[in-house]
Amino acid sequence: MGGQERAARLPAGTARVPGQREPQEGRAARDTDELWALRSGDQSAFVALVRRLHPSMVRVASAYVSSPEVGEEVAQDTWVAVLEQLDRFEGRSTLKTWIFRILTNLAKTRGVRERRSAPFSSLNLRGEAQGEVEPPESFLDADHRWSGHWAVPVHAWPAPDEQLLSAEMGERLVHALDALPPAQRAVVALRDGQSLSSREVCDLLEISESNQRVLLHRGRLRVRRAIGEYADRLVVRA
Repeated sequence: MGGQERAARLPAGTARVPGQREPQEGRAARDTDELWALRSGDQSAFVALVRRLHPSMVRVASAYVSSPEVGEEVAQDTWVAVLEQLDRFEGRSTLKTWIFRILTNLAKTRGVRERRSAPFSSLNLRGEAQGEVEPPESFLDADHRWSGHWAVPVHAWPAPDEQLLSAEMGERLVHALDALPPAQRAVVALRDGQSLSSREVCDLLEISESNQRVLLHRGRLRVRRAIGEYADRLVVRA
């Protein structure tokens, strides 16, 4: 069965607007409930899981392969592997992290097959983190205790409640995410789209904490700017 045929059978995902990080005990309880439902053959539980994870999975996979279309195929292959390996999941990580681990492994393999060489690797991720020059005022000066760190950290993008309910704002957010460079898109999708911890993201993408932090900051900054420009136009129209 081809990727497109499988895609037709899986529900289309919707972007998740980031909110507060779920408490650890809440994540563990949800993992237990979801795992029990999935192993019991609960189709609605599987559909809900796909809706929640699939868009971020495509964004992460696309960082390793030649196009978003191939990233979609990798995400579809991941769901097949999840169903086949579910009984072997031992709970050493969260269910979500386990699924993304399968995804990144499949994406790397697909990237090697496409290029007949190394896929989009941690070296490329580091290169993207180091490839842009930020103005000096973006960082704390040499006299500060945290010299070299960001002067003003960029958190997940804020949006008023009424904007969150706007389909147009949602489309703008998705567009801003998909317009990010591959490494930034992968990190933002995992950190803000799926609330993974910095350590989980570093392990999945095989990057250092400092590079993860830079990629997240730059990705968030681009998204915030895009949403801010859209919000400014709304004010002008009003």
